[in-house]
Amino acid sequence: MRGWRIGVTALAALACAAGVAGAAELRAEIRQATAAGPGDALGTVTITDSAGGATIKTALKGLPPGAHGFHIHENGSCQPTTASNQPVPAGGAGGHFDPQKTGKHEGPLGTGHLGDLPVLQAAADGTANQTLTAPHLKEVAGLRGKAVVIHGGGDNYSDQPAPLGGGGARIACGVIQ
Repeated sequence: MRGWRIGVTALAALACAAGVAGAAELRAEIRQATAAGPGDALGTVTITDSAGGATIKTALKGLPPGAHGFHIHENGSCQPTTASNQPVPAGGAGGHFDPQKTGKHEGPLGTGHLGDLPVLQAAADGTANQTLTAPHLKEVAGLRGKAVVIHGGGDNYSDQPAPLGGGGARIACGVIQ
């Protein structure tokens, strides 16, 4: 009987360890988004599964101080594209990740794009070392091959008065690995 209890205890410990080890952790090397392609390295974004949704840790430098729109985009490319004969830095990332095709930008707590993340705040020295939560992102492994994009302006989590929260130009990008 005693051996049976030890076996069950060992099995339970192994199951717990496997659950922790099985949690997805993905990482994106973030680079400046330029019309010529990815530029200087700015740091990393790490995304992990957690009980409350995805946990996003940023370790960034070289950003303009203030609030920045911060999103998962649908494509795994940070290459520039062209729109109306104008270069679009990180345009290859496509639009916000929206697998349910909601077509709405409502922020990380709304019912719109799944890629809508909390606003990223850069300190006066250009660093952004934060831990954020995206409660609707439940399957982090499904983000592999998507892009993380940082926009030049803030995000009001609405499509009014400007589309996609008014974040504007893409200033940094990284592909999630």
